Amino acid sequence: MSTDKLAASDTSPAAPKPRVKALRTLLDTSGLIAIFFVLFIALSIFVPDFLTGRNIVGLLLSVTLIGTIATTMMMVLALGEVDLSVASIVAFAGVVAAVVTSTSGSVFIGVLVGVGAGGAVGAFNGFVVSKFGINSLIATLAAMEFVRGLAYITSGGDAVMVTVPGFFDLGSASFLGLTLPVWTMIACFVVFGIVLNMTAFGRNTLATGGNAEAASLAGVNVRRLKITVFALQGVVAGIAGVLLASRMGLGDPNTSMGLELAVISACVLGGVSLSGGVASITGVLVGVLIMGCVQNAMGLLNVPTFYQYLVRGAILLLAVMFDRWKQARRAKG
Repeated sequence: MSTDKLAASDTSPAAPKPRVKALRTLLDTSGLIAIFFVLFIALSIFVPDFLTGRNIVGLLLSVTLIGTIATTMMMVLALGEVDLSVASIVAFAGVVAAVVTSTSGSVFIGVLVGVGAGGAVGAFNGFVVSKFGINSLIATLAAMEFVRGLAYITSGGDAVMVTVPGFFDLGSASFLGLTLPVWTMIACFVVFGIVLNMTAFGRNTLATGGNAEAASLAGVNVRRLKITVFALQGVVAGIAGVLLASRMGLGDPNTSMGLELAVISACVLGGVSLSGGVASITGVLVGVLIMGCVQNAMGLLNVPTFYQYLVRGAILLLAVMFDRWKQARRAKG
């Protein structure tokens, strides 16, 4: 059996036919889109100033960090893995970029080294998971602590101010009314949507998440695939970290605490299965927008921060419960 043939279908006996899986994914995504539109209309009616041009632009900017990283977290989850280190990578990449930019006086070198640092951490995560067979939850949990420590060491335990004015342009440059971080998020959704749906790499990722042993027997280099996906996750988290540092004007080792849970929540809410093998770029986009709208509405309504934590936790719990329900339904069907 060829690799492409395997990638196009799940080879496990209980797996539904490809057309049935595609139809189910379409129905799930359509239902999620309908929920988003109902939510958006309700917020537009009942939340003051929600449906204003300024607020909508601000909403898009507020979800850029989660949305950008979610495009590659989708790929990691599709493999049947998870990456808890993304928030630490964001902080580490931002600190590295700030330090190198200020030291060298070159924005290009600072950005390159910052993004490269993120990619190196991601590749290391993939190597540990694939080479030693360590559960990705544990491996990336360790990396989360380790990399956050590196961020503190690199920064000397404090935020690093950037002394090169050109660095700030990365976060503030705009085109057609949208800033570079927003365009970066849009580009990531387009690129990884194409990768997931139109390339052998994307199909092999889904096939490996569905049945890694069968994928390996069919000729897919599972170890290399995992390293590549985790490396991509690191690169994208690094890009997000550099852009965040540019927006803040400094590299902060304390930034993005808890970001990984928000990213995973958006992916699971968007229909990505925690057990692997199922992912939809459209679903992830809608999941990100739903979370962004809820967060934005709570801000406009001046909901106290501790209640916002309750709402975000409830969204994550409901998303996981919904994922389990869909898994049970697929097993029966």
